Order: sequence, then structure tokens, then C-alpha cells
Amino acid sequence: MSFMLRPAGLDDLAALVDLEARCFSYDRLSRRNFHYMLTRANAVLILAENDRQVAGYALVLFHQNTSLARLYSIAVDPDARGHRLGQRLLEAAEAEAVERDCAYLRLEVRPDNAAAIALYERNGYLPFATVEDYYEDHSQALRFEKRIRQPREGQARPVPFYRQTTDFTCGPASLLMAMGALQPGRPLERREELRLWREATTIYMTAGHGGCGPHGLALAALRRGFKVTLQVNTRGPLFLDGVRSEEKKEVMRLVHEDFSTEVKQSPIERLYRTRLDVAAWVAEGAFPLVLISSFRLTKAKGPHWVLVTDCDEDFVYLHDPDVDHSQHRRELDCQHIPVSHAEFDKMSRFGRGKLRAAVVLRAG
Repeated sequence: MSFMLRPAGLDDLAALVDLEARCFSYDRLSRRNFHYMLTRANAVLILAENDRQVAGYALVLFHQNTSLARLYSIAVDPDARGHRLGQRLLEAAEAEAVERDCAYLRLEVRPDNAAAIALYERNGYLPFATVEDYYEDHSQALRFEKRIRQPREGQARPVPFYRQTTDFTCGPASLLMAMGALQPGRPLERREELRLWREATTIYMTAGHGGCGPHGLALAALRRGFKVTLQVNTRGPLFLDGVRSEEKKEVMRLVHEDFSTEVKQSPIERLYRTRLDVAAWVAEGAFPLVLISSFRLTKAKGPHWVLVTDCDEDFVYLHDPDVDHSQHRRELDCQHIPVSHAEFDKMSRFGRGKLRAAVVLRAG
């Protein structure tokens, strides 16, 4: 039995829905889901045909401006099994990911799907997480990962993940994760998330509630017993460019002056320079919160805090607390995200002034 692989199109929607019904009892993709994947998602859908009959597909999602891809779904018609079609689809998915400069491909699989697990293990995928209540019938999922470029030595540092619960608490959420990494077992709670925001907020932001600046976050970490380094590349008030109201700007200036005075009177190490030495910080066991331009990660304009979890010669790895910006994004997609050093350098500059900011935590 011979198969031809090609990109799927909108004309294939009916055939894809029929195939989904033949392959799965739960968690089926709907016509609407397939339409979204083909028209709006940052994805590729590879179709397998036999005599113009759809026999299988592989759907791969890509994480913007990172080196991470996700095998969202793979299906082979029961009548086409036993002909290595799953192997061909998996190889095609990896090739698409490599073509887009991805280094990692991740996937989920049911623990009772022995055939799929055997396929992934034969191809070098390794389990790295178990997710409870993942599927529609509440069964768990095994998470597998493969580095589709040269293997990375060692394992990522264990860092707990916390999902920000508001649009304006990425900084507190990142700080919670850093504190939890340095103090294993420390509870990561919403009450603390909001308390940190109240302590560190700039009062106003480009729109909506005020976000958190580096000075406020550094002081909040210091109060909780951590050693802190604060790095920025400017000494003046931050985030003023996106605020139109002069009254709001004046309030932000006063808040910045107050934070700056308190930082000067504290044991916080202050660095005024542009280069972020994340490799050195990670090597000494520290955890840097880094301000990035969210546009390069999520296409949403605004300053955004992430936590650097690890670093090697190829990538900087990030925990991104903003899970909700995409309907197809889950918490596991936001953990240890590999970003090339070149892309991280671009990502970690915000606004017209190319603001660089980091808050680095060490055990107290």
C-alpha cells in the first residue's frame, strides 16, 4: 500500500472529520478545529493519501519565535495500519519542525496507547512529565520530548510553574516561580501573587491596570529573604512612552523615585548596563526574571516578565506565565521554552528605548 504526503487544505475538511471519527473515541478535533488550524493557527497539517483517500494526518503547532514545536495530533486510519504510515507522518512532522528552526518536538499520549508509545520511543522520544486529567474522559497523559537537533546534555533545572491569574501579574507570577525554585515546597498561591503585585506595581501602564517594574519586584523579593540583583540600562522612570496622560506619567515618576530611593538604601546589588549575562547567572544557581517584549512571543504588544529556567550554548529556556493568550496553549507549552540566544537578545529589549531589565534571585 503506497501513500502520498501533502499539505492539507480547506477542501480536505470533510475527509479529516471523517478520519477523526474513525480513529478516536474521545477528544476528536471538530470541523471548526481543523478550519482554525488551516487558516489561523501557527501550524502545519500534513495529510497522507492512498488512491486519493485520506489515510492519516499529522498536525504540528509552532511556538512563535521559539525553538519549540508540538505534535498536537497524529492519526492513521485503522485500515491503513501496519504499513509504517505513522512512522512516515512522524518523520514528516519532525522535518517540518526542523525546517522552521525548531530544536524540540513535544507531544502527549495516553498511557494505554502502547503502539503510539512504542513508535515514539523507537524514534528517540523521552518521557518528561505526566499530566493528570488531561483527556476528555479524565485520563492522564504522558508527555514526551525529543531534541530534533543535536542532543542536549543534562536535564532542565526543576522549576515549579505558576500560571498568572490576571492580565497584569506576569511579574509576580514569575517571581513566585523563582522563589519556589530556590525554596522547594514553597506554596505558589494567588493571594501571594496579588500581594506581590500590590507591592511592585507601577500604578499605571500603557493600558489597564499597572504592571510591575524591576525596582518593585526586586524590593518584594528582598523583603522575602532573597539575595537580589537588579539590572537595568536606564536610570530614569520606565514605561512612560506608552502612556499619554501627563498626570499618569507624573504618578509613575513619583512611584519610580520612591522605589529607586528604597533600592539605594537596601543591600540590593544594582547594575546599570545593557548586556544580560544569563549564562553566568544560571551557572551560579540564580534565577533571573527578564523583561521581554511580548510581541515577539505572543503578538500582543506590551512589556512582559518571564523566568529564565536554564541556559546552554544553544538556547535560553523560559517559563512564560501567560498561558491564556492562545486557545490551543496549555501550561506545559509554557514551560522550559527553548529560545535561541539571538532571538532572546531581540526579545529582551522593550520599546523604542530598547529597555533591558532583569531581577536576579539567589538563595538568602
